[in-house]
Amino acid sequence: MVSVDHPTALEPKLVARAHRAVEPLHSHVYFAPETDEHLVAAGLRPGRMVYFAGRAAAFGPCGPGLVTATFYNFAPAIVARHVPRAWTLVEPTAVLAARTDAARASLTRLLGGPDAVAGPEIAELGGLLREACTALTPEGRPLYAAHADLPWPTEPLLELWHAVTLVREHRGDGHIVSLVRHGLSGLDALVTHTATGRGFTRAAAQATRGWTDEEWAEAVERLTARGLLDADGLTDAGRQLRADVEAETDALSAAPWEHLGRERTERVVEVARALAGRLVAHGAFPDSVFARS
Repeated sequence: MVSVDHPTALEPKLVARAHRAVEPLHSHVYFAPETDEHLVAAGLRPGRMVYFAGRAAAFGPCGPGLVTATFYNFAPAIVARHVPRAWTLVEPTAVLAARTDAARASLTRLLGGPDAVAGPEIAELGGLLREACTALTPEGRPLYAAHADLPWPTEPLLELWHAVTLVREHRGDGHIVSLVRHGLSGLDALVTHTATGRGFTRAAAQATRGWTDEEWAEAVERLTARGLLDADGLTDAGRQLRADVEAETDALSAAPWEHLGRERTERVVEVARALAGRLVAHGAFPDSVFARS
């Protein structure tokens, strides 16, 4: 497939660094015990229902098709076990409130306590990222758009949480755009990602995303016929396709950093990395965490 250029005013490496720096401030919530605690207390079942309902609640009482489409790499059957059943247990607005409480609690614990989250770097980073979000647009970005419709919190820690969520979901929506354009379904994306050898294994992918052995084998056969896989893993064409997807994802997510400019983006990287380091030091993530497909 012919690649489309998306020139950016900043070096792609800086765009990628900025996103990697802020990502943990959002994604830690998927591993934090506070998430299950607060959302189960609201009425959801622990585990996958908490994940699907928590992330999709901004859509309102949606069906499994919308969640499968926008989350992209989960098997439809596993989504359908939990959505829309989740909305018969808890209203989406209550799920959103519980998720916000969970984010506050987990960030407070992982960043070092109430005094730590009242520090000036929280307000500074939240302000920078809120400004960055003014450059984001909703076209073709459904998960971002749903969260962007939510009101901005006034509490500095939650302003930061909301901002990193918007930046993260906007980038994720763009990643799906690139995967679709390059002809990779959600399962194809998982299979090729595991074939990169970057730590996300087939066993982990199937366990967390719900694909059967038969479905996985069909995807391998399909990708092999396209010349993207062989017995040794990704072919040269497969590696190039994955590289093209990542490069395009970076280009499609450059707007917030272009808006801030180099100096302020570098400051985002500096502050966000320091905060993410605290999360890691306090055990926010397991040894092997799931990655983008």
